[in-house]
Amino acid sequence: MNVRDPLPARSTANASLKGQLRAISAHRGVQLAAALWILGNLAALWLAHGALPFDRPAVAQLPFSVQMAAPSLGMIEIFALMLLTFLITRARVIPDMLVRAPEHRTAWRETALVLGYAALGQVGGWILGPALGFRPFSFHIAGSVFGCSQPPARAEVCVWALYNFLVFAVAPYLYFRRRYTNSELNLRSTDRRKDAWLILIVLLVESAFELIALDKSLFRLSAHQMLLGAPLTFFVFFLGTVLPTMVLIYAILLPRYLRLTGSAISTVLLGGLTYALMHIVEGWSAFDSPRNAALSLIFVVLQYFGPGMIKSVLTLRTGNAWVHAIGYHAVAPHVIVDTPLMVKTFGILP
Repeated sequence: MNVRDPLPARSTANASLKGQLRAISAHRGVQLAAALWILGNLAALWLAHGALPFDRPAVAQLPFSVQMAAPSLGMIEIFALMLLTFLITRARVIPDMLVRAPEHRTAWRETALVLGYAALGQVGGWILGPALGFRPFSFHIAGSVFGCSQPPARAEVCVWALYNFLVFAVAPYLYFRRRYTNSELNLRSTDRRKDAWLILIVLLVESAFELIALDKSLFRLSAHQMLLGAPLTFFVFFLGTVLPTMVLIYAILLPRYLRLTGSAISTVLLGGLTYALMHIVEGWSAFDSPRNAALSLIFVVLQYFGPGMIKSVLTLRTGNAWVHAIGYHAVAPHVIVDTPLMVKTFGILP
């Protein structure tokens, strides 16, 4: 793969892990991201005055210092998953994603087209939700991951999932599928056995992290609620956020980011940033004052930049966007964390 850094390149005897880590730490984009991360945390500390204004019942009782530190602690786990992914895939042949990407001029045009379309789709969700008496739609339904003081109604969940599925998954896929194959869209595995093995390991590690560190409310459900709620949650979030994320960012945009930057590291950073921007209005956000709006925007980036990066790494290392969708999205966190929310929303009795 003809890129300026070694992240997705196949393993060689003289390409040591230590050398690759040095290349990553020396990358200007990584250094800029680290500086902005520190500045974002400092700005949040200055704006918050000791309390965060978000509607997040799942973490509201935690000390302010823990809430502030949580995104950075989560980023450490993301880095560990990146290293684990590299170690698992170091001996396999990494698909050449540049071959799948269009030439430079077309890549620019298509990237601008998709980003502009995604922005319009987001605005459409902000308009449609309130017009129907719901909250503004984003890539997550209100109450996802962190809970909310007013759980979404069934109709809100169904309309949100259908809107996101049609706008961010179906329409972009049909448009690009006329021009590119599923392989060129990172939707076909080149090694199913190794992909399945990576999915299993990442899924187990992330699930353990979610259950131990973040949320244990799943254990308070009855067996009946789990048996009905878990498949329902998987289906709802697979339509509403997993497929939209996979198609829009990791099937379409990621190969074009690689073509435009020539850098796998820059591609990972852009994948993380794009993923964060697609969550710019979350159900827990507060936009009732300039201070709260600034805090909300800062925390969206702090919360979702890391998960967007690990999805990028998983896709680059396998050439298969389904790996992140199943290993690090559909089940962990959504089935593990959001099944109680769906049980309550859909009235599943014990």
